[in-house]
Amino acid sequence: MNTENQQRNAVLLVHGIDDTGLVFHKMAGYLRLQDWSVYSLDLVPNNGDVGLDELAKQVADYITSTFVPEQHLDIVGFSMGGIVSRYYIQRLGGINRVQRFITISSPHYGTVVAYGSQRPGCIQMRPDSIFLKDLNSDAAILEQVDFTSIWTPYDLMIVPANSSQMPVGIEVIIPVALHPWMLTDSRSLAAVKAALTNPIKLPFFKKASS
Repeated sequence: MNTENQQRNAVLLVHGIDDTGLVFHKMAGYLRLQDWSVYSLDLVPNNGDVGLDELAKQVADYITSTFVPEQHLDIVGFSMGGIVSRYYIQRLGGINRVQRFITISSPHYGTVVAYGSQRPGCIQMRPDSIFLKDLNSDAAILEQVDFTSIWTPYDLMIVPANSSQMPVGIEVIIPVALHPWMLTDSRSLAAVKAALTNPIKLPFFKKASS
């Protein structure tokens, strides 16, 4: 009996700015070959024209329409997609559904690259933005899920690269040369697989009542 397989949730992949779900082609195939059910959506618009909170509502709607009520799932968010997913988890009730959450090269504390655009979503990803300060003010909520941040110190899109670090969860540093390669490098794929097979944490209310 494959007990590991029994513990696997469906996995939702959330892409970054100027991408679509197709950016996960290699990762999705890798996970499906190992019997994960993998889903992705296309955030619209994907260029920062709307706030990340608006995109997070698309994630919430997709989950509501795709999965049965109360079904738990795991989320992998790449770059901007990690911040969009965090908003869903922390602000839109996702904390009650998501059991494992992985961000890959996400600007948790902003990136100076975002100063290159005046689009609302980019403004929100600037260092010390009101949006990120608010989201980080209660980042401790992520302790209720199995949270992993995967990042590379050589990232030229997330500047400084250690903006991908978080004070909670597990950190995996992979010395990949380029931001997009974080979705295709064999070490990244292995790190995602490992994170998705971590034991599921007990719900917070169960821990609190023990």
